Amino acid sequence: MIGARITEAARGWIGTPYVHQCATRGAGSDCLGLIRGIWREVYGQEPEAAPAYSMDWSEPQGEERLWAAALRHLAPKSIEMAVPGNVLLFRMRQGAVAKHLGILSEIGPAPRFIHAYSRYGVLESPFGVPWRRRVVACFEFPKEVT
Repeated sequence: MIGARITEAARGWIGTPYVHQCATRGAGSDCLGLIRGIWREVYGQEPEAAPAYSMDWSEPQGEERLWAAALRHLAPKSIEMAVPGNVLLFRMRQGAVAKHLGILSEIGPAPRFIHAYSRYGVLESPFGVPWRRRVVACFEFPKEVT
Protein backbone atom coordinates (compact mmCIF):
# COMPACT_ATOMS: atom_id res chain seq x y z
CA MET A 1 0.00 0.00 0.00
CA ILE A 2 1.44 3.35 -1.05
CA GLY A 3 0.36 5.23 2.10
CA ALA A 4 2.36 2.89 4.32
CA ARG A 5 5.36 3.22 2.03
CA ILE A 6 5.15 7.04 2.10
CA THR A 7 4.80 7.08 5.90
CA GLU A 8 7.76 4.74 6.33
CA ALA A 9 9.88 6.90 4.04
CA ALA A 10 8.83 10.06 5.92
CA ARG A 11 9.79 8.53 9.27
CA GLY A 12 13.26 7.90 7.84
CA TRP A 13 13.68 11.69 7.57
CA ILE A 14 12.96 12.39 11.26
CA GLY A 15 15.94 14.13 12.81
CA THR A 16 17.06 15.76 9.56
CA PRO A 17 17.94 19.39 10.35
CA TYR A 18 15.89 22.22 8.89
CA VAL A 19 17.70 23.80 5.95
CA HIS A 20 15.79 26.12 3.61
CA GLN A 21 15.53 24.80 0.00
CA CYS A 22 17.27 21.52 0.83
CA ALA A 23 15.98 18.00 0.25
CA THR A 24 18.66 15.63 1.56
CA ARG A 25 17.74 13.11 4.25
CA GLY A 26 20.04 13.42 7.24
CA ALA A 27 21.72 16.59 5.95
CA GLY A 28 18.95 19.18 5.57
CA SER A 29 15.37 19.71 4.49
CA ASP A 30 12.52 22.16 4.55
CA CYS A 31 8.88 21.09 4.26
CA LEU A 32 8.91 21.01 0.45
CA GLY A 33 12.26 19.24 0.53
CA LEU A 34 10.71 16.51 2.67
CA ILE A 35 7.99 15.88 0.07
CA ARG A 36 10.56 16.01 -2.76
CA GLY A 37 12.87 13.60 -0.94
CA ILE A 38 10.07 11.14 -0.24
CA TRP A 39 9.06 11.31 -3.91
CA ARG A 40 12.62 10.44 -4.97
CA GLU A 41 12.84 7.55 -2.50
CA VAL A 42 9.52 6.02 -3.54
CA TYR A 43 9.21 6.91 -7.25
CA GLY A 44 12.68 7.86 -8.45
CA GLN A 45 13.26 11.17 -10.21
CA GLU A 46 11.19 14.17 -9.12
CA PRO A 47 8.40 15.12 -11.54
CA GLU A 48 9.70 18.69 -11.90
CA ALA A 49 12.56 20.80 -10.61
CA ALA A 50 11.61 23.07 -7.73
CA PRO A 51 12.33 26.71 -8.49
CA ALA A 52 14.32 28.79 -6.05
CA TYR A 53 11.99 30.23 -3.44
CA SER A 54 12.25 32.66 -0.59
CA MET A 55 11.20 32.06 3.01
CA ASP A 56 8.04 34.07 2.37
CA TRP A 57 7.23 31.76 -0.58
CA SER A 58 4.82 33.61 -2.80
CA GLU A 59 3.22 35.83 -0.19
CA PRO A 60 4.18 39.17 -1.80
CA GLN A 61 2.42 38.13 -5.01
CA GLY A 62 -0.47 36.43 -3.20
CA GLU A 63 -0.11 33.39 -5.49
CA GLU A 64 -0.85 29.86 -4.31
CA ARG A 65 2.23 28.41 -6.04
CA LEU A 66 2.70 25.51 -3.65
CA TRP A 67 -0.95 24.51 -3.98
CA ALA A 68 -0.73 24.72 -7.78
CA ALA A 69 2.39 22.53 -7.81
CA ALA A 70 0.68 19.96 -5.58
CA LEU A 71 -2.27 19.83 -7.98
CA ARG A 72 0.11 19.08 -10.88
CA HIS A 73 1.51 15.93 -9.24
CA LEU A 74 -0.75 14.78 -6.42
CA ALA A 75 -4.44 13.85 -6.30
CA PRO A 76 -6.61 16.15 -4.18
CA LYS A 77 -8.91 14.56 -1.64
CA SER A 78 -11.12 15.58 1.26
CA ILE A 79 -9.32 16.10 4.56
CA GLU A 80 -12.11 14.05 6.15
CA MET A 81 -10.90 11.08 4.09
CA ALA A 82 -7.20 11.55 4.91
CA VAL A 83 -5.14 8.48 5.75
CA PRO A 84 -1.49 8.00 6.68
CA GLY A 85 0.78 8.87 3.79
CA ASN A 86 -1.39 11.76 2.58
CA VAL A 87 0.11 15.23 2.10
CA LEU A 88 -1.37 18.07 4.13
CA LEU A 89 -1.11 21.69 2.97
CA PHE A 90 -1.29 24.37 5.66
CA ARG A 91 -2.01 28.10 5.68
CA MET A 92 0.02 29.38 8.61
CA ARG A 93 -1.78 32.73 8.92
CA GLN A 94 -5.25 33.77 7.88
CA GLY A 95 -5.08 35.69 4.62
CA ALA A 96 -1.59 34.38 3.77
CA VAL A 97 -0.77 31.88 1.04
CA ALA A 98 -0.55 28.20 1.96
CA LYS A 99 3.13 27.42 2.37
CA HIS A 100 3.68 24.52 4.76
CA LEU A 101 3.47 20.80 4.00
CA GLY A 102 3.40 17.64 6.06
CA ILE A 103 2.70 13.92 5.80
CA LEU A 104 -0.15 12.49 7.89
CA SER A 105 1.42 9.60 9.83
CA GLU A 106 -1.27 8.47 12.29
CA ILE A 107 -5.06 8.76 12.49
CA GLY A 108 -7.45 7.84 15.25
CA PRO A 109 -7.41 9.07 18.84
CA ALA A 110 -3.82 10.38 18.66
CA PRO A 111 -3.31 11.67 15.10
CA ARG A 112 0.21 12.76 14.09
CA PHE A 113 2.03 14.18 11.08
CA ILE A 114 5.63 14.47 9.91
CA HIS A 115 6.98 17.80 8.71
CA ALA A 116 10.13 19.90 8.49
CA TYR A 117 9.69 22.80 10.84
CA SER A 118 11.96 25.81 11.09
CA ARG A 119 14.34 25.60 14.10
CA TYR A 120 13.31 21.99 14.79
CA GLY A 121 14.04 20.02 11.63
CA VAL A 122 11.99 17.03 10.54
CA LEU A 123 9.83 15.77 13.36
CA GLU A 124 6.58 13.94 14.03
CA SER A 125 4.07 16.24 15.74
CA PRO A 126 0.60 15.75 17.21
CA PHE A 127 -2.02 16.68 14.62
CA GLY A 128 -4.17 18.57 17.11
CA VAL A 129 -6.61 21.43 16.72
CA PRO A 130 -3.96 24.17 16.24
CA TRP A 131 -2.61 22.31 13.20
CA ARG A 132 -5.93 20.91 11.91
CA ARG A 133 -7.48 24.36 11.69
CA ARG A 134 -4.66 25.46 9.37
CA VAL A 135 -5.13 22.66 6.80
CA VAL A 136 -6.45 24.00 3.50
CA ALA A 137 -5.93 20.96 1.28
CA CYS A 138 -5.12 17.26 1.36
CA PHE A 139 -3.50 15.21 -1.39
CA GLU A 140 -2.45 11.66 -2.04
CA PHE A 141 0.63 10.44 -3.85
CA PRO A 142 0.11 8.54 -7.10
CA LYS A 143 -0.86 4.89 -6.63
CA GLU A 144 1.69 3.52 -9.06
CA VAL A 145 5.28 3.13 -8.02
CA THR A 146 7.83 2.73 -10.78
